[in-house]
Amino acid sequence: MTVRVVLADDQTVVRAGFRALLDLTDDLVVVAEAADGLQAVEVVRLTRPDVVLMDVRMPGADGIEATRRIAADPALDGVRVVMLTTYRVDAYVFEALRHGAAGFLLKDLEPDELRAAIRTVAAGQSLLAPAVTRSVVEEFARLKGPEAAGADRLAVLTEREREVMALVAGGLSNEEIGRALLMSPLTAKTHVSRAITKLGARDRAQLVVLAYETGLVRAGEG
Repeated sequence: MTVRVVLADDQTVVRAGFRALLDLTDDLVVVAEAADGLQAVEVVRLTRPDVVLMDVRMPGADGIEATRRIAADPALDGVRVVMLTTYRVDAYVFEALRHGAAGFLLKDLEPDELRAAIRTVAAGQSLLAPAVTRSVVEEFARLKGPEAAGADRLAVLTEREREVMALVAGGLSNEEIGRALLMSPLTAKTHVSRAITKLGARDRAQLVVLAYETGLVRAGEG
């Protein structure tokens, strides 16, 4: 399967660098580029890519606003946005995760890591395994504090779904959740899917954010 990618970054040299890396791979193809958030939304609507590599900070509409618009458009439901940043702890990245980003990558990552990340996201998974992702969520969840209505929002979940959600927030895969709770990976996946549906989350990344925001998982426990 060929994964179609849009590059959104206000620096021409950055876009050229990513394009050069992806052009070396048969199953990854860049279908469009954008220099700001508004242009990113426009080209995404035109090309319907599988994955968008979105810079956090851009002139005009930034990457967060562009991500929000893409995630809110039902016609773009299959488009997965990955944020690009130069900082390990970035408040903008946390907001992007809240608004529907599937994860984030540091711009200085290795070429093989970039290609693997794009394939992971295109396959419907979130970039949650790296500890740096959890550190971003934890840091800004700590600053924000749990929502007062958090317990009410989680009332729709069963006790088992809450347990699974907490483990998702810790970065565990379905296989690891299964081992921890003595269930099959398929059963773990089912619980994750039900939690996502009940809470109206876009994907596992938003489930992690909700786990911290509602106080289900406290900063430092994930």
